[in-house]
Amino acid sequence: MEKTTDRRTRAPNNKIKGLLYKIENELAGSIEPISIVELNSFERKLIHRHFDRNPGVVTKTYRKNDDYELRVYPVGNLKKFAMKKADEVVQTGKKAVLPHMGSFERYVVHSALKEIDSVKSRSYGDGENRHIEIEAAVFGRGLRRIIKKIRLL
Repeated sequence: MEKTTDRRTRAPNNKIKGLLYKIENELAGSIEPISIVELNSFERKLIHRHFDRNPGVVTKTYRKNDDYELRVYPVGNLKKFAMKKADEVVQTGKKAVLPHMGSFERYVVHSALKEIDSVKSRSYGDGENRHIEIEAAVFGRGLRRIIKKIRLL
């Protein structure tokens, strides 16, 4: 009998298992993405596949010249953080300034806060200093839509 190996059923090696364990521990309560370099394409694919089943984590690969960087984003934690800050803004009436974030992270926060009519979020700053500020909406988005419709009539 011939022995055949299928790449899809091959178990990840110890390096990948250790890396996955380390990533999951670091992401547990963090809103910061984890950046991993010096992986070959198969190892990156294994990490992507592992986190594909987890809706609270998004993986993205970025190419810089001939190097590839894998980033693991804790979107679940980031959404919870944004919602918590939005609740604080609604309760206190004071605006909240979030830490500096990359474009994907800001997208996740803005998307999460879009669902809340009582707050508005905007990005300020340039480059590495770009951040989000959340403030209470004087009128909710729903009320604005109604006013626009009335004006159109």
